[in-house]
Amino acid sequence: FCNPGLLELSLGKFRNVLLNQTNPVEAVIRNIASNVTVVIFQVHAQQSDVVISFDKNPSVNSSGTGVDKGLVSILQPQQSVCTWYLRSLDASQVLSTAISIPYMEKDPIPGGCNLEFDLEVDPNIYLDYTLVDIHIKFAPANLGYTRGANPPSCDSGTGQNSRWRLRYDVYQYFLPENDLSEMVLMSHIRKMSEVQSIKANGIKMLTLTTDDKTNVYFSSLPGQGVIYNVIVWDPLWNTSAAYIPVHTYACSFADLVDNCSSLSKLSTKVFFTALAVLGLFTCFFGHRFWKTDLFFMGFIFAGFFFFVFITRVTGLGYDVRLILTAVAGIIGGLFLVASWWRLGSVLLCMFIIGLVLGFLFSSTVFFTPLGDYRVFRDDVVFWVTFSSVALMIPVLFVGCPRILNIVASGIVGSYAVILAIACYVYTSLAYITLDLLRRVLNDYFSRAYTNVPFQTNDFIILSVWIMLALSGVTVQLRRERSEVPFPPHPYLTWKRERERRSTNVLDPSHHIPPLRERIHNKLLHIKDFFQKEQPAGERTPLLL
Repeated sequence: FCNPGLLELSLGKFRNVLLNQTNPVEAVIRNIASNVTVVIFQVHAQQSDVVISFDKNPSVNSSGTGVDKGLVSILQPQQSVCTWYLRSLDASQVLSTAISIPYMEKDPIPGGCNLEFDLEVDPNIYLDYTLVDIHIKFAPANLGYTRGANPPSCDSGTGQNSRWRLRYDVYQYFLPENDLSEMVLMSHIRKMSEVQSIKANGIKMLTLTTDDKTNVYFSSLPGQGVIYNVIVWDPLWNTSAAYIPVHTYACSFADLVDNCSSLSKLSTKVFFTALAVLGLFTCFFGHRFWKTDLFFMGFIFAGFFFFVFITRVTGLGYDVRLILTAVAGIIGGLFLVASWWRLGSVLLCMFIIGLVLGFLFSSTVFFTPLGDYRVFRDDVVFWVTFSSVALMIPVLFVGCPRILNIVASGIVGSYAVILAIACYVYTSLAYITLDLLRRVLNDYFSRAYTNVPFQTNDFIILSVWIMLALSGVTVQLRRERSEVPFPPHPYLTWKRERERRSTNVLDPSHHIPPLRERIHNKLLHIKDFFQKEQPAGERTPLLL
């Protein structure tokens, strides 16, 4: 940590500094080499805004405010010293980290052709987030130039001698899962500040040309720390420079409810915990308890489509929608059971079950990097491909419905357990179905890149999912191999049994009175129980 009021920096070296509101810290770098033409100074804090400026009294055009901010110092001939000023907006002390990075005359200048933001040269990345997506945008870069020269014109032409030849590589970096500490952020943001370190540690998501808009969308991962940065590359000189890295957790640390430490609502935990109990039972006993299996699959099928419908057409709160979804799911499950009891159509029931498994399988396919291919930005292409993959499952298993039911109950039932785990511990596996739901509910989610982290926690939970699915499928296959594929049609069985009792006089059940007569006799018995006892003596009239 630096001395109070003064921060001595060396080029390319990070320094941690405690900032406060009342006493600005003066950051100074000395002995800058003559071949350095630009110095980018940046400061990062976790959740509290800091102010970085060229002057002690910051102005709009000479300062920046935020958790990840930087300034570009264009060096003059003979200049060897640069000075900046730092302070926080909070009354309490704020932990931050600062670094200054040098660039030469052939290196492009990040934000050198800024026409949108306040700073004349703005190397910052501006980030906004919602519960659905994250939006980053930045100012175009300019070509590098020597000290004392005039900067190249940003609009002089579009040839190879202008800034239009520049390329922008957008990188993403995930912080460790379930870790919201300041020191972890400070140590990892260093890996995303310099060009070589960004290339070594970040994930390259896409490349933009000067013809593209300098803004990108990503899927939001509430509670998961993510760092973004952009490298601008000059293909003529093969030189590069990095913008200011920006981070987000897609949640608020200050909110008392639904903050970064407690994202899942109580209603969500109750809903998915109950679903996980039913799913775990279905995973191991779904085919044996056929009607329970039908109820589980019908619940998922009806609940999903009802939640989509009620979200798009109403403005009800989340808890109300979840309760109504649970009710709709129960009705859907009971309807599927009733349909089986009345119609006895195995093919109809297996089509619904196969469709549920197909949706999960198709969602898993698009959860992989395949889902970020540019061709699937088109909604028509995406939904046609998604539906084709989903329908492939019931079509492939049309000749072996028992195998389909056992596999579906094992995989879908075990995934319900994973969704319940995601309510208590972060795991990227929940986004297999959540990203599908986001795409259904939000018209513009197709533009978002849906890359997610896959770290130790995810490998453990993935192993649990695979173990549960394989165990459930294996147990059911071994138990059911000598049994009939499906139970007999219950309605036809009941009709045959009724006809048998009505025609077979030797069957003791033949002599059982009809249901209406039995109910009438039972009511008479109850009536006699409440009647007063008759007085003692003669109870019948004398016979003449």
